[in-house]
Amino acid sequence: MSHEKANRDEVVVPQIEPTAYVEDVQEPDDKPPDGGYGWVCIGACFTINGFTWGICASYGVYLSYYLTNNIFVGASDIDYAFVGGSNFAAALITGPAVNALLRKFGTRPVMFGGCAFWALGWITASWAHTLWQLVLSQGICVGIGLGAIWQPSTGVISQWFQKKRSMAQGITSAGSGFIGIIYSVSTVHMIEKIGLAWALRITGITSFIMLLIATYLLRDRNKIVRPTIHPFDTNILKRYQVWLVLGWSIFSLLGYMVLLYSLGNYGKTLGLSQTQAGIIITMVNLGTGIGRMFVGVISDRLGRVTVSGACAGLSSIACFVWWINAQDYGTLLSFGLVVGMIFGVYWACIAPISAEVVELRDLPSLLSLVWLTDVSPTLFSEAIALELRKPGAEKPYLYPQIYSGLCYLIAALFLLELRRNKWGLWCREKNR
Repeated sequence: MSHEKANRDEVVVPQIEPTAYVEDVQEPDDKPPDGGYGWVCIGACFTINGFTWGICASYGVYLSYYLTNNIFVGASDIDYAFVGGSNFAAALITGPAVNALLRKFGTRPVMFGGCAFWALGWITASWAHTLWQLVLSQGICVGIGLGAIWQPSTGVISQWFQKKRSMAQGITSAGSGFIGIIYSVSTVHMIEKIGLAWALRITGITSFIMLLIATYLLRDRNKIVRPTIHPFDTNILKRYQVWLVLGWSIFSLLGYMVLLYSLGNYGKTLGLSQTQAGIIITMVNLGTGIGRMFVGVISDRLGRVTVSGACAGLSSIACFVWWINAQDYGTLLSFGLVVGMIFGVYWACIAPISAEVVELRDLPSLLSLVWLTDVSPTLFSEAIALELRKPGAEKPYLYPQIYSGLCYLIAALFLLELRRNKWGLWCREKNR
């Protein structure tokens, strides 16, 4: 009897050729409800994205402050860029380890541990006296906490939503924009009024409380979906579409990191104040919050790959046409708002697009590979941009601007090829 019951409880996934075009392959019992408690999970993931990535986006404020003040003796501009880069890189390189822990302990215990690392990083950064202490605390420790909190939550929304998947993912990822506004503005004022150390401590404490609440409210459907959660699944790499997703991922983030971290300091080269540079970053976060929700809605209607590719292409054009010619505060503000709507849609679209490339149960394994490939671009891209600068030139950021535009152009081409490949496979399947 027990053997028969186990067989009845098994979720059977049809065997499909790796190259077949599949939107979602799952049994009726696995079908996401497109609502219910999923809306609570949207609120939880909105909070998680806001109080992790939204706060990390405010590093542009810290970077601008570090670059214009001799906080750590002997530190170069590239050194400070690596602090922010190590933040992202540490969050992504933990992918295999996080997946291994998820298999053993489940979602919530891993995320609660991440909350502890996150708070520890921010608070210990307030006592950093040397650059290596800052890298370990605000960089690596915060990044490890970010990875352990955010990664387990990325696949949860796809378990609750199917038809409205991009909309749901867009809402959750918009949290980084809207809550990022709060921290971008408040960080500038906290540094000015109470100092750098207390700005770091307050950030760590307030975000820790909110992340604990969000983690408690989040609920996965792993018992129904039964995801594979492999730390490093090489079988997925046999699929051509997976490589296209990875290529889009790498070049999107190469361009994204430059725009995210360089706009504030670029404003300083135009003679703007620290407060004005912080407002520019705030406008980027505002655009991010609005844009990701809008992109999520239209992606469900027009196609996730199509819309993401269009946003990458528009980001490239914006870098070449708008950013290079932005020479005053007003133009840079409007650029920050508009580009914020489109340049970071990667974070809203990576999970839904990945769910179209592999079966839903393989989504955590694919995302683990994606995070690993994203380590290098997030760690080195801003450092490359700072090295490309020409201080003292008429346009000191010209080469970083070109570099960012080219990266987004290549990212758009990867999605164009993914769209062509998916359409061709769909047509062949239809004509069988």
